[in-house]
Amino acid sequence: MKIGVLSLQGDFDAHAKRLAQLGADPVEVRYGEQLDRVQGLVLPGGESTTNLILLEEEGLWCPLHSFAAEKPILGTCAGAILLAREVENPSQPSLAAIDMRIERNAYGRQSDSSIRVVEPEPMFARRASGDALEAVFIRAPIIRSVGPSVDVLLRDAGNPILVEQGRHLAATFHAELTDDTRLHELFLGKVKSGHR
Repeated sequence: MKIGVLSLQGDFDAHAKRLAQLGADPVEVRYGEQLDRVQGLVLPGGESTTNLILLEEEGLWCPLHSFAAEKPILGTCAGAILLAREVENPSQPSLAAIDMRIERNAYGRQSDSSIRVVEPEPMFARRASGDALEAVFIRAPIIRSVGPSVDVLLRDAGNPILVEQGRHLAATFHAELTDDTRLHELFLGKVKSGHR
């Protein structure tokens, strides 16, 4: 199973290694035509404004919109921002693939980064065995609200940190920086099962 990892910036290599560890065939995506060869896509963290500039420069914006309409995407941190319907602080364009309002850098600066232990919501616990998991927050966004068709799978201090809508998943933390493989397993399961 070929899974693309958007490889313009951010720690895309950590995602690729995690996917390979789980038996997938990661493909570093830098051009629009590469999206035709993958069954799912990971949008890694990084700096979301820089991401937008690079997406425009590489002609990836329209191909990503088309991909999101048909195939599963996992977005982490800045990748989650790209998936949101509405972005704040400041406002910026997005793929609008998940009905959520997200605020950039809401946890503070790089020095305010943290690792937190979070308890899974029942829906996550039913689909991914195990107890609490570590979540790495680095200049993380906060999901301020979600629409009625969005499921919240994890929360921290009452805020959604992992959400799902249809074929897509968005996490405000960096799952690729811990030893816990459950988020990537959940995503690969969606790809294998035809997106649900």
